Amino acid sequence: MIKSQTTAIQALMLEQLIVQDTNNIVSDMGGEKVILSINNGKYYNLGLMGSQIWVLIKEPVTITNVIDALLQEFEVAREVCEEQVLSFLSHLLEERLIYIKE
Repeated sequence: MIKSQTTAIQALMLEQLIVQDTNNIVSDMGGEKVILSINNGKYYNLGLMGSQIWVLIKEPVTITNVIDALLQEFEVAREVCEEQVLSFLSHLLEERLIYIKE
């Protein structure tokens, strides 16, 4: 795939609305979110950054808005932030902890 196609696909993904799945039990432990998935019976510790993202996606929000909010709080290159956030959200999506809002 050529670079411009990859960029277009990433831009499309960045504009998708995502939101927490409410079928989870979430606790705050020392400033980090811990989730028990009702669907699969697994526990997840989101860590500090993941917990920040979890709070940001309580209501439907674009991935771009999540990245913009993180960039205001942390000193990190936008490309690095996008890559990390997309990777993290992909994992949450695979585990059915979040979903894409149509």
